[in-house]
Amino acid sequence: MMSWDEFSENKPPTAAELRTLADQRRSSLDAEGIELNPLPKVPRNGAIAKSFWGKAWCRNLEAYSDYEYRLPRGRSYVRNGTVLDLQIEPQTVSAIVSGSELYELTVNIDPLAPETWAALIAKCQGQIGSLVELLQGKLSDEIMALVIDKDTGLFPQPSEIHFNCNCPDWADMCKHAAAALYGVGLRLDESPAVLFKLRGVDHTKLLALEATTEKMTRNKSSRRRLDADAVSDIFDIELGD
Repeated sequence: MMSWDEFSENKPPTAAELRTLADQRRSSLDAEGIELNPLPKVPRNGAIAKSFWGKAWCRNLEAYSDYEYRLPRGRSYVRNGTVLDLQIEPQTVSAIVSGSELYELTVNIDPLAPETWAALIAKCQGQIGSLVELLQGKLSDEIMALVIDKDTGLFPQPSEIHFNCNCPDWADMCKHAAAALYGVGLRLDESPAVLFKLRGVDHTKLLALEATTEKMTRNKSSRRRLDADAVSDIFDIELGD
């Protein structure tokens, strides 16, 4: 098995060496019975995330100068498959990342300010067109501007994100934490409900289903019908009859 000691102190490991080491460590953890939730493979070039939600999350990260020096290394870690595990719970991201050693980290994200959440609910609720687009990740310009606004939208600002990694890096956000944050973008590709979970808000507050059904029935020719299964899949909720 390859070890980090095999790498020259004066020569950083290649991407291939990082991938090999990560694969070996993943196999060892599997053999120990540790259940991992790895990130999906991503292209070596181009955008990491594919969906509106995932791309918007990554763009928001890259908009802050606080992160500009660490994010490129985080992207490389994600592309090389070194994020062995990434779990998301309310307001918390935990990860295991393969670097010179196996590193464990958590990222804590502050809940969305109540007044900010109330304002978003007031502006979005009952707007059938924008709600359908929200579920599909295809937002109107108006709703898109609301949810991705740096100051009043759903995404956290740097002061609302807190890191704790057991690596020796002195920086507030190390490259392992940067990789975990990009991993959140990939999880958002799978389910936008992750964003609401991280911000500590109840996404069902945006769903005015009775009004939605009534308006859509009146306007069948211009609106696609809202599929209850799609709502359940995207927002991880069960809808009654």
